[in-house]
Amino acid sequence: MNRYEALRREAPEWFRDDPEGIRILTDAAQIRAARRQVATARGSGRGGPFAALWARVRAALRPVPVGVVSAGRYLWYLRDPVRFPDGRLGLYDRILPPPGSSPGVVILPLVGPEGRVVLIEHYRHATRSRHWEVVRGFGQPGATPTENVTRELREEISATPTAVIPLGELHPDTGLLAHKVALYAVRVDGIGEVDKGEAIHRAITVTAAGAEEMVADGRITDGFTVAALYRARIAGLFGPGTPDVAGAGTPDGGT
Repeated sequence: MNRYEALRREAPEWFRDDPEGIRILTDAAQIRAARRQVATARGSGRGGPFAALWARVRAALRPVPVGVVSAGRYLWYLRDPVRFPDGRLGLYDRILPPPGSSPGVVILPLVGPEGRVVLIEHYRHATRSRHWEVVRGFGQPGATPTENVTRELREEISATPTAVIPLGELHPDTGLLAHKVALYAVRVDGIGEVDKGEAIHRAITVTAAGAEEMVADGRITDGFTVAALYRARIAGLFGPGTPDVAGAGTPDGGT
């Protein structure tokens, strides 16, 4: 728990409490009770009375770990001891950005006078499949948003922004992630080689209407990409249009 307590001091904003919300426990006895309760619940209900007794013994001897479960360059995994609004004690997992990091960026590249949308076909380890996405990446500590945007565009599609248009912020999963990302549209003159080392297969350009049709028919399922397209639409960056003549999502350029 030492690292956890150090994080509480370093980043108190991650431990704010709401009187009517889920409270993070600080009392040692309550923390022990929450750990025992969760460990016992995991082993109960299977194998009869002996199994339930063994679950209680195991909970006393080896309570469920709490605090900082892991801490990497981009993600910190916490397991907080908590009290729920109905009085129950328990543990709640969440994932945070490392202390001092800047928000990640989601970037909708628009190329040419028509503002065609650049999409990349990106293989993702988590889903073990390819996804059509816009450009995105973690923020670097101390970097400005424009610096993060410029770096990600250069790395992923070998492009340089000629204009950067903020589209607001987004919390991608409030049930698990404390991360906040910044959404941008950017104007680029063209695109080049994609970053094969990041498992980006290719880049294409489509009309705005074509990209939205890819959302509608399920070819685009990435939440960041859907959000960026929607924010661009309500920001007035997409005028009325029709899908590509050859079919929405048909590549006509890029690599």
